[in-house]
Amino acid sequence: MNKPDHNAYDPRAQPQAVPPRWVRWLLTRLHPKDTLEEVEGDLDELYAHWYNRSGKTRATLRYVLNVVSVLPPFVRRRKQTKQDYEHLSSLHPAMLRNYLKIAFRNLARNSTYSLLNVAGLALGMTCGILLFTLITYHLSFDNFHPQSDRTYRFVTEQHRETISYSRGVPAPLGKAFRTDYTFADKVARLATFDDMLITVKQGQAMAKYKEPEGVAFAEPDFFGMFNYPLLNGTRATTLTEPNTAILTERLARKYFGDASPMNQLIRMNNKIDLRIVGVLKDLPINTDLRAEIFASYATLNQYDAWLASDDSWGGIVSSMQCFAQLRPGITPQQVERVLPAYVKKYRPTSKNVHHYKLQPLADMHFDARYGGAMTKTNLWVLACVGLFLLITACVNFVNLATAQALNRSKEVGVRKVLGSVRGQLFWQFITETGLITVTALLLSLLWATILLPVVNEWFGARLQLKLFSDWQLPLFLLALTVLVTLFSGAYPGLILSRFQPILALKGRLSQQAIGGFNTRRALIVTQFAISQTLIIGVIVIANQMRYAQQAELGFNKEAVVMVSLATNSKPQTQHTVANRFSALAGVKKVSLCQAAPASRSNWSTSPRYDNRPEDEPFAVNVRGGDDQFMSLFDLQLVAGRNVYPADSVREFVVNEAFVRKLNLTAPGAVLGKMLSLNGDRFKGPIVGVIRDFHDKSFHEHIEPMCISTVAENYDYYAVKIDLPMAQPTLAGLDAIWSQTHPDQVFAYQFLDEQIAEFYETETLMLTLIQAFAAIAIFIGCLGLYGLVSFMAAQKTKEIGIRKVLGSSTGQIIWIFAGEFTRLILIAFIVAMPVAWFAMSRWLQTFKDQISIGPDVFAFAMLGTFLVAILTVGYRSIKAALMNPVNSLRSE
Repeated sequence: MNKPDHNAYDPRAQPQAVPPRWVRWLLTRLHPKDTLEEVEGDLDELYAHWYNRSGKTRATLRYVLNVVSVLPPFVRRRKQTKQDYEHLSSLHPAMLRNYLKIAFRNLARNSTYSLLNVAGLALGMTCGILLFTLITYHLSFDNFHPQSDRTYRFVTEQHRETISYSRGVPAPLGKAFRTDYTFADKVARLATFDDMLITVKQGQAMAKYKEPEGVAFAEPDFFGMFNYPLLNGTRATTLTEPNTAILTERLARKYFGDASPMNQLIRMNNKIDLRIVGVLKDLPINTDLRAEIFASYATLNQYDAWLASDDSWGGIVSSMQCFAQLRPGITPQQVERVLPAYVKKYRPTSKNVHHYKLQPLADMHFDARYGGAMTKTNLWVLACVGLFLLITACVNFVNLATAQALNRSKEVGVRKVLGSVRGQLFWQFITETGLITVTALLLSLLWATILLPVVNEWFGARLQLKLFSDWQLPLFLLALTVLVTLFSGAYPGLILSRFQPILALKGRLSQQAIGGFNTRRALIVTQFAISQTLIIGVIVIANQMRYAQQAELGFNKEAVVMVSLATNSKPQTQHTVANRFSALAGVKKVSLCQAAPASRSNWSTSPRYDNRPEDEPFAVNVRGGDDQFMSLFDLQLVAGRNVYPADSVREFVVNEAFVRKLNLTAPGAVLGKMLSLNGDRFKGPIVGVIRDFHDKSFHEHIEPMCISTVAENYDYYAVKIDLPMAQPTLAGLDAIWSQTHPDQVFAYQFLDEQIAEFYETETLMLTLIQAFAAIAIFIGCLGLYGLVSFMAAQKTKEIGIRKVLGSSTGQIIWIFAGEFTRLILIAFIVAMPVAWFAMSRWLQTFKDQISIGPDVFAFAMLGTFLVAILTVGYRSIKAALMNPVNSLRSE
């Protein structure tokens, strides 16, 4: 006789448990009548079970949830025919619930597989989110201004032997265009000067501030064209009077605290008093016009009388910009057709032929010729890198999923025997993929939030993840989730759903039936081709950057500190400070100069040689420097001598490029010849010729150059120091400065840091591609590890037989290593020409460049092999060392 099961549930043996009446009433009123009695009985039994097991409170809660789950719209009325009920749509709510339930179970059961896929997708999606945020940030620059599609900036093309570009225009152009033509609703000039000294009275003391974004002298119409809201003040009368200014609320708090800034005074460069007549709302982060102090344009003549003059057609400076808002229906081409008239009228004989153009406001941020911060080419590169990383992550998912398909063959066979159709099986796998993708998305948002400050530091930006305040990022995340789910899950879903049920149940599916090794080989080749392309790019960019930093520049940049001159200081004071600097123990030499030999601060003008009737057809880059300039920077004379000490232009030293431009072969041929610059304003004999040096970055050719004692243009003390004594020496320089100029701020920068700024964009791109290459390799290694683990499981019996028959551990390892070695070689063959073409095009932007040798490709391939060996090696060795007895028992 069977013994009674005391653990079995018997409702008659339990205390009576009655569900809440209001819930039962809700069930009877809302549930379909045709199944009410059956559902009501089932729920009562469940309530009694949970009542005795967990108590009344939990039983009631479960009863309520169960009742809700069987109410419309969660349940439909029973279909009239059995056939209709059995063939539910693949996207029926009941089927979707089933998909989710089974998906959770499968992912929990295959936790290693799930973890690898989530990690791979999360890394790729993190990069995608960060790059999307960065790209949309740059695309948003200055797109918030009203009528931005009709707003343009005047720019200048300077045609000599070559064409150079400047965002500046002659100062009188804006006024003349506004007076002569009616093409524009508004025209405004803007003269911006960086690193301005601002002095503010705070109590009894005078506070000093060095404002890196400087001061902009703006015409009143500027604020009618640009959307910079005025918080205090009247827009109609703002900046109409001399010596008036407006500033941002940030600077208002900085200068005046909680007090009202209105009608307060600030002093600019210890020279010009400005009365505050308005406060602007803080500037948005996505604008290239960064000045936070705007002075009236009528004040410009007190700062630079020549630039403010209506007759200053003779030259241009990049600080002088002019904007125009065209009338509706007026095209830029109509305006550009009338602009040559100004060149004919005001510059009829100049060899530097100006061509004035209109640049759309939307292009300002992206045109590097006119100082754009980020080219669209670089944005396309970043977008492509992000896309490649997402493809790599999706390919990794597909590879692992198809490898796991054999383990799920019997599940699929059972489902098909029980009536599942291909569509239901396909959507089952898509649901699992969707769960993995959503999990990866949440993880990627967390990682992106953590990494965003690092990206901001790299780019000098203020990026934000605007999940709820902007529609672009949520829409991108939705599209990303859907596309990644479909791209990653479609192929494995099709593979699973097409299994033959009889073969699946018997375990006789071929490799071809589950996607085949060839498919997975192609996917691995795709992954590592992308990774190796990025690795080659990293090596080439790093080599070029190293070359730019270590190559011979033609002058000595080591241990040189560039100290800014005091504003409005007299030549006698400058020499006194230079002599006191020289007396410091850690100072080797001091020179007064306009800039270092290589600098972004350049003054180009057309020279007149040997009293010829016309200027030469090329430009010469002028460097102001005293008699110590050449020796401090180790500039090498090839003919003649150095300039003598002077505070005005008396003689010149030129470089070899200048001699070549004159079609002369002997450097000494120019000695003693007269040289005139800037319309004979500076004139003197050529007394020396120096060896060529790089006066700009390696992106540009070495230009003709001359050096002279242009004291009025001096901006720096160049101080050669003893590096081991750097700290006390810098402190000594600061002390001397503070004693001599107590009302000004001591500012300095090492010369090698200034030169490194030439390659900011390239250095940044290198950092990004290094990070992305590492991520691509890591994702690829996740796939490799998953595949070698699958191969080890599939070949367990084969490995045991081989070991019994005498195979060595090395031979067993080669079963795995040989397969992946061939695939990595194929990936390298694919990646090599693509990387060579892309990097060759990039190197063409440098006039002085490295060559791409075979060592670059050998190093990339070797590095990939080492990473792959480390990934595959551990799992391969573990399989090879397995006891053959256990291996043969595994099946």
